[in-house]
Amino acid sequence: MRYGNIKPVDIADGIGVRVSLFVSGCTHHCEGCFNPETWNFDYGEPYTQETEDQIISLLNRSFIRGLTLLGGEPFEPENQRELVKLLRRVRRELPEKDIWSYSGYTFEELTGESRARCEVTDEMLSLLDVLVDGEFVLAKRNLMLRFRGSENQRLLNVQASLSAGKPVEWRES
Repeated sequence: MRYGNIKPVDIADGIGVRVSLFVSGCTHHCEGCFNPETWNFDYGEPYTQETEDQIISLLNRSFIRGLTLLGGEPFEPENQRELVKLLRRVRRELPEKDIWSYSGYTFEELTGESRARCEVTDEMLSLLDVLVDGEFVLAKRNLMLRFRGSENQRLLNVQASLSAGKPVEWRES
């Protein structure tokens, strides 16, 4: 896996101050994508153990609320297999931090039949708090939406959605 950027202090991609990891590789190719260079799986830097250690160190600051995964596409199977290791470690070492992920795949695609599904998809979902799902649709772009770019995208409470077996909207508490 490769990544395009790590933002050590991000306030745009989830509640509070966050660490954001922008992974490389995306097969959606949404028209109007804000990060098209990350479509290429070879873009950016190799993700290594040192990269993971850096992210954990950045997260281990009292003012950081959590981790956000973006891209590219975190739920491309090539990325999931590496990211699930990071998420396990965050849950183990920093259980007070929340974890958000953006995905062009919908919750239904991630839990049903789709090219995104692989042997770690269920575990990866089980480690998330919030999923912003759905492809960016330029014709539905709305700059007034919080934490998403187009009206078709949803903010989902992943744990409640998994329990209910259907999408459950996230509500800020």
